[in-house]
Amino acid sequence: MAAGLFSHRVSDLCLGKPALRSLSVAATVGDALFALRNSEDSFLSVWSCDHRSGTTVPSHEGGEGGECRCVGKLCMVDVICYLSSEDNLSSPSEALKAPVSALLPKIPGQVVHVEPSSRLVEAIDLLLQGAQNLVVPIQTRSPRRKQHQKLSSSTGPITIHKGQEFCWLAQEDVIRFLLNSIGIFSPIPARSIDTLGLINAQVLAVDYHSPASAAVEAISRSLVEQTSVAVVDGEGILIGEISPCTLACCEETAAAAVATLSCGDLMAYIDCGGPPEDLVRVVKERLEERNWKGMLEEFAISSAPSNSSTTSSSSSSSDEESFSSPSTKLARSGKYSRSHSYSARMVRRSEAIVCHPKSSLMAVMIQAIAYRVNYVWVIEDDCSLVGIVTFSSMLEVFSELLENLE
Repeated sequence: MAAGLFSHRVSDLCLGKPALRSLSVAATVGDALFALRNSEDSFLSVWSCDHRSGTTVPSHEGGEGGECRCVGKLCMVDVICYLSSEDNLSSPSEALKAPVSALLPKIPGQVVHVEPSSRLVEAIDLLLQGAQNLVVPIQTRSPRRKQHQKLSSSTGPITIHKGQEFCWLAQEDVIRFLLNSIGIFSPIPARSIDTLGLINAQVLAVDYHSPASAAVEAISRSLVEQTSVAVVDGEGILIGEISPCTLACCEETAAAAVATLSCGDLMAYIDCGGPPEDLVRVVKERLEERNWKGMLEEFAISSAPSNSSTTSSSSSSSDEESFSSPSTKLARSGKYSRSHSYSARMVRRSEAIVCHPKSSLMAVMIQAIAYRVNYVWVIEDDCSLVGIVTFSSMLEVFSELLENLE
């Protein structure tokens, strides 16, 4: 059985994966915003080739000297963090004219191209070295499908590069794949995350009452690291989180909320089917007070229907413990509303997904996969925050186990 696991190639993890929706590195922030609004995907890949003109972007402008390569990924969180700065709130129309490279993190090696024939263990090594996404050529696509996408590329993000489609591979894909062969690693998966040393006490956290603007750097970092920002009270009790997964499904107008609200109010703003009317009123008043009327003029900020409020509790990998936190749906209104309804998109409420130090590795893996997150918060019985368990730390354990199996 172990030999079978070692025989797997990267292409085995790509079966059924959709082709990347993409954007040229020569595009503007406004182009990226338009593409995100009209895409069913939360993320877009950014490429060094300009398919619209049939030429490649020179290396000094971010290209690869004639190569057609993916140089990064972006989502609405990048746009929101970018627009939330004081200068950009004052003149969002000018901010949208900036090159899309302004949205990309200045961290090399975040996106790495790999061949479909690469071994699974090689992919794991790349992820452990810092790659957040592996870009893999899709081997089987019908000519008819490719032709259809070529014809539609003039009105939507391009998916074909030099006649080839690509897909993402991320930590979640590898963890999900390993879970199917979890018996090979017995008895390690049954041991607690505490015993295995998987709990990282160094977390991104903000105080409930602190300004959300002070959390922008942490939000951007959590997006890069595929984690989240914990929101705690003065005693270290986990109240909730500001999750990139939630923000990625918001409208760009959430930038105004980030700039004007507290972290606690921001959680409520991005939840419950759209921002509450009272918080929308507060945001508009503070934008006017600070003379940031450009945001009000460029984008319409609307509240959610009054009957859309819901509450729920977070989920824990322990059957005996749970932690309650605010939960919501996401903003879908405004002048530049996205073309797809809330129900048509994969969104996750901002409830904190938690476990306990004695939860088993396998239970936490299943929990994270079920909620489509790359991490699980670890709390004590009194809901005080202990740390975080990530897919990255899990991959380190499995990588070591795989080395021992070879």
